[in-house]
Amino acid sequence: MAADTHIIKPKPRRAPTLYFIIGAKLIKGTLALALALFIFKLAGQDLSEAFDRLLHWFHLDPEGRFFSEVGTKLDTVTPANVRGVGIITMLYSLFSLVEGVGLMFRASWAGWLAIGESAFFITIEVRELVVRPHGVVPGGLAFNVLIVWYLFANRSWLFRHHNG
Repeated sequence: MAADTHIIKPKPRRAPTLYFIIGAKLIKGTLALALALFIFKLAGQDLSEAFDRLLHWFHLDPEGRFFSEVGTKLDTVTPANVRGVGIITMLYSLFSLVEGVGLMFRASWAGWLAIGESAFFITIEVRELVVRPHGVVPGGLAFNVLIVWYLFANRSWLFRHHNG
């Protein structure tokens, strides 16, 4: 009788927190991609005029001090600036989408990528809390700390089946 020559790989355990992180990365990447496409659409338009239309649509006074200053700043933005922001947003969206798909397949490189990206944003969010504290930053900070802690602490079993 011939010996069984194939090796059975262990089936990865379920990881609901990982699935949540994957979903967040894919949603963030999809939203950033939609934003990038919208930014590219704005590149050929008069931004001050588009801003005025938006204010009128929301029934806001474009002559107010804040909105007037925003309109003045928009006059200095060039189509090349808008395209540059669109390109950066597009690259970030692709980064998030690749990261999410890599995590979906439990690729260890994607785990390290997510740890690195989240750790990078932790430093920015801590700075924001010190310089300009506001309500959104603590949630983002908590989420990024969760990602770094969870992926680092569980990396041996989350990505075990890809380590050969």
